[in-house]
Amino acid sequence: MPLTDLPLTELRGLRPEVSEPADFDGFWRDTLAGSRARTTAATLSPAATPIDALIVEDLTFSGFGGERIRGWVTRPRRAGRLPVVIEYLGYGGGRGIPGERLHWAAAGYVHVLMDTRGQGAGWGTGGATPDPHGSDGAAPGFMTRGILHPDDYYYRRVFTDAVLLVDAVQDIPFADPARIAVTGGSQGGGISLAAAALHPGVVAVMPDVPFLCDFRRSVALTPGDPFGEIARYLSVHRDRGDQAFRTLSYFDGVNFARRIARPALFSVALMDDVVLPSSVFAAYNHLLTEDAAIEVYEFNGHEGGGLAHWLRQTAWLAERL
Repeated sequence: MPLTDLPLTELRGLRPEVSEPADFDGFWRDTLAGSRARTTAATLSPAATPIDALIVEDLTFSGFGGERIRGWVTRPRRAGRLPVVIEYLGYGGGRGIPGERLHWAAAGYVHVLMDTRGQGAGWGTGGATPDPHGSDGAAPGFMTRGILHPDDYYYRRVFTDAVLLVDAVQDIPFADPARIAVTGGSQGGGISLAAAALHPGVVAVMPDVPFLCDFRRSVALTPGDPFGEIARYLSVHRDRGDQAFRTLSYFDGVNFARRIARPALFSVALMDDVVLPSSVFAAYNHLLTEDAAIEVYEFNGHEGGGLAHWLRQTAWLAERL
């Protein structure tokens, strides 16, 4: 598999100009306020699982518009308030069955896994959260649902869910509200950037090969999906490019990175043909924080560093939570 982008020496200095709407902050302030006004208390109930060494619970919380979002909470059998890792999922996956992801809880953290609304049929073992919103005609997938206006765009709902999950976690009695980190791979990495930028309660962010960054370049140069969904949509709707990219600017990970002043650990894979390395560095190089690191996996594709990178995350996070 060949390298898919610029040489590493160029990537490290890459800082592209990415369009940012003048009302970016106001848009997100109003979006979150509107949904917070409709929240109801989160609920936890025991999950049906044979796992006994850890506690696994079924979480339901209020997301965008007060809509109920599902998740799993997995934690050690230990008293007191524990540090938290919130994880967001990659494109097409759902929360799966209880107990699929045990490593963070086994390492001593409260692990909170958010189901991604409307997804869960692309890989894994399924999801449990619908997305009860329609859209104008869209390309198959999620990338062009509501793309003609930021109020209607699919990721407005997903990012709001992610931020309001932090609210819910802060109220869980066994979670330490002063020690919350967010993470995720690919789509989950892009969601984690939004959550870290929009919620002051996030102490650290760990995006792995983060998707949803530098939309203009990614749509133009990425050879396949999911960015290809946008290219196919615009190949049909030839006069909607400016309108679509204006919407996408409200959801670009680069614009969220510009607002992140807390510790950040990224990963990037130089043979990744799903998330171009230049898009990852575009976000990384715009961070406000000085406590930032990026792990480079030179000979990997979109799988990135896998569990080897998780070991790097645990060591890094232990020094910050």
